[in-house]
Amino acid sequence: MPSTNKMVTIVASHNITPNQPTPNDPLWLSDSDQIGNLRHVSCVYIYKAKHNKHVTERLRNSLSKTLVHYYPVAGRLRLTKSGRMEVNCNAKGVTLLDAHTANSFADYGDFSPSLSTEQLVPKVDYTQPIEDIPLMLMQITGFHGGEGLAIGIVTSHPLTDATSMMPFVNNWAKVARGEELDPNEIPFLDRAVLKLPQQPSSPSVKLPEWKPVSQAQGIEQGQRSAALFKLSSRQVEILKKKANNDKASNEGVRPYSRFEVIAAHIWRCASKARASAENSNQPTLVRFSVDIRSRLNPPLPKNYFGNALAKTVTPKCYEGDIISNPLRYAAQKIREAVYVVTDEYIRSQLSVILGQEQLDSISAFFTGQGHRVNVPYAGNHNILLTSWMGMPVYEADFGWGKPVHYGLATTFEEDRAAILPSSDGDGVAVTIFFQTALMQLFKILFYEDMFLSSL
Repeated sequence: MPSTNKMVTIVASHNITPNQPTPNDPLWLSDSDQIGNLRHVSCVYIYKAKHNKHVTERLRNSLSKTLVHYYPVAGRLRLTKSGRMEVNCNAKGVTLLDAHTANSFADYGDFSPSLSTEQLVPKVDYTQPIEDIPLMLMQITGFHGGEGLAIGIVTSHPLTDATSMMPFVNNWAKVARGEELDPNEIPFLDRAVLKLPQQPSSPSVKLPEWKPVSQAQGIEQGQRSAALFKLSSRQVEILKKKANNDKASNEGVRPYSRFEVIAAHIWRCASKARASAENSNQPTLVRFSVDIRSRLNPPLPKNYFGNALAKTVTPKCYEGDIISNPLRYAAQKIREAVYVVTDEYIRSQLSVILGQEQLDSISAFFTGQGHRVNVPYAGNHNILLTSWMGMPVYEADFGWGKPVHYGLATTFEEDRAAILPSSDGDGVAVTIFFQTALMQLFKILFYEDMFLSSL
């Protein structure tokens, strides 16, 4: 039966399975797959193309062919006797929804995450047994008057990270255009390469304490909303020049990168906005994940499909330090968080990160007790940061042109930032999740601050 969910009407649901027989041995999931968010994560692609039955048919047929190469995607999660998750490669398929909205592009503005954009991605029913829930669900939504269409995708986080997810979508698009995948585009599925030798009981390097922060007394976190800010290439260069224009800098030291200066700028603007509202000097950290594929020795195989991330966090400091010092101070803190992620650090982290607490969360997830959201450093005056800056997100051309927008679709309840490529290829797009009451001030600081003096 068709269902109406606010502004979007689901008109059909299709189950897509691989179009050839695929291996059915269970897929071992690494410790990197077992940690963090156990639910699905979402993204949305927006296209200037008409949505009709031919579009749906093309997507269904090409997805069925693509799943032959990515057959674990058509499987289901299950719990092992040891309390770990694995993928049951039973080829049960993925869900593809057909939908329409009475809205036009203009109704979504810049497509920054909101209750409206959440309607463009499938809603996962976690009241079902986890063993029955597809690992991936897609939704094709046609906009009013044939103005365009959205492809919203939700993916089980234990299945893969964004670095692996992007080639999946781009390869699906390539197959939809009638092309064959090259041998170097076929995913590497065996995660046993991340089954690292057992480490001693104590890590060989100092690791951060991955405990959620206790909420500071008297701090009103307030309601959050999302906004999308564009930084042109010229503005990014201004930030880089500002951070690297240090008379005291050492000869031969690598200049601060795009990521380091943009992350530092976001952190500094957030600190200024919060401090102006609360007149306080709170501890502040930035936490983010680093892709470990090329950092391990030996590196992971090309096209490794799965989660391959190490968590890291900036050295502890206070908002007053971030505000009163030049931009390079925050950029250096970001750099230090990246530099610690060595082969030794990764191996030490993977040897201890899947503890009893996370196994208990996995058990609760499977027994219907809900997902225990346990995000270290979420809350207070910290920021959780994601960067997909270098990812080929705009190569997903299904035969009707490249997307005019790619981004996150759902909102978060803590202060977060995501740095993504810009749709026009000039600079970056920054999605900010921040306290609604301070968002306008953050926006003013975000654009004015880069033109102020070094302080």
